[in-house]
Amino acid sequence: MFESYNVKPFFDEMFTAQGTAKPHYRKFYEKLQQFSEEELKEKHETAQLSFLRQGITFTVYNNNVGTERTMPFDFVPIIISPEEWDTIEKGMIQRTEALNRFLDDVYHNQKILEDGIIPRRLVEENPYYYAKQVQGINVPLKNHIFLAGIDLIRDEHGKYHVLEDNLRNPSGMSYVYQNRYVMRQVYPEFFNNHSVHALEHQMSYLHEAILDHAPKTTNDKPFAVLLTPGMYNSAYYDHVFLAQQMGIDLVEGRDLIVKDHIVYMKSIRGLKRVDIVYRRIDDDFLDPEAFREDSALGVPGLLDAYRHGNVAILNGIGNGVADDKAIYAYVPEMIRYYLNEEPIIDNVKTYLLDNPEEREWVLEHLEELVVKNVGASGGYDMLVGPHASKELIEEFRAKIIETPHQYIAQPTIKLSRAPAYQGEDFYPCHVDLRVFIMRGKNTRVLPGGLSRVALKRGSLVVNSSQGGGGKDTWVYREKDDRGEHDAKPSS
Repeated sequence: MFESYNVKPFFDEMFTAQGTAKPHYRKFYEKLQQFSEEELKEKHETAQLSFLRQGITFTVYNNNVGTERTMPFDFVPIIISPEEWDTIEKGMIQRTEALNRFLDDVYHNQKILEDGIIPRRLVEENPYYYAKQVQGINVPLKNHIFLAGIDLIRDEHGKYHVLEDNLRNPSGMSYVYQNRYVMRQVYPEFFNNHSVHALEHQMSYLHEAILDHAPKTTNDKPFAVLLTPGMYNSAYYDHVFLAQQMGIDLVEGRDLIVKDHIVYMKSIRGLKRVDIVYRRIDDDFLDPEAFREDSALGVPGLLDAYRHGNVAILNGIGNGVADDKAIYAYVPEMIRYYLNEEPIIDNVKTYLLDNPEEREWVLEHLEELVVKNVGASGGYDMLVGPHASKELIEEFRAKIIETPHQYIAQPTIKLSRAPAYQGEDFYPCHVDLRVFIMRGKNTRVLPGGLSRVALKRGSLVVNSSQGGGGKDTWVYREKDDRGEHDAKPSS
């Protein structure tokens, strides 16, 4: 079934350069060989239907029209050995700690700016820097990052790099659980002889991390809510899933009210004091009195309650200043500055285009590079030079010359690949991995994360909005832990 599968010239997650299954994939590979072509097709179709039946969808917007889609699922997992996972875990804890210290610094003493490690203009001109609203506010635990989603890729040598930091409202954790649930339902054979880290306790860790941020004014057991923009948001399924799994109330802005600098939730028994708001609403829409006046999603007076220390808002307001694609280039320096350590997992080489020398070099090599808008996400406003038309390259050349500070450039990395099966045959697809880091009094890393796959043959874009899909991610553990099993997500 893998006769036509071609590994070279990329690093393959499952196969060696010689085409043999790697040791940690061997049992899975042997099990796969036992299925007939018809069985594989049937299981693939059952998996896709399982997502549809459970209503696991996301919304793609085009010309302001939203289309509901199910996340395409591929049943060949990404398997990570214990040694590799140990490196990823340590690297993610290190990186989020440095980024959190940076956020606390720029909203307080600004020592990193005074010392010239990061150009002041990159912070002060950043549209996500909310100095006016939150400068000087002391947040619980001095922790601005309750949940981070860090995107990792592997190069042609198998070395991990950080591609992007997501510190505002990282989404996708629900898909990690649903990928595992579907995999267990459709392919129970794969779990019989595999010692895979379970996910069942991770939601209690997430809930625990939320409650750790209770403000000092909390008298009793802290009460937390998840604030959603509502059912038309593209990540609404994520919001519903997380609220259900943690057992916290899912609310919209209209369900909350602020009185005397205290936040309350309206309920049939009257008003109930809210101590912690895990918000899935962007900063601009949180509070019409402090941000956008036209916001119908937020809660008037919420920022005032925040300033008075009566409510915690997770993730912190203004986190976007730290996950900007231009600031990204300086994260290794942050790690050295705040932690006095070398980065365990480094960045992809990044060119800042408002630097005249770097810009000149990039403009001469556009057909070799990836160019990204520092404020965009989801694969939008992005040039992949080797795959772009001459017209698109010239269009980006004009954009860079007009607004150089708005773009960065990176080498085209030969992203690692893994086998995918979509009902016909196995073929290699590029993959990346979003790792979720939960930070409260303790820091924990969700074992595995969301593996995203560019299911269009030859595509480099893994985003679901651009035709990508998901894979289950297995982290192997020591054999004496085999007794633990994953819980089925509640419906």
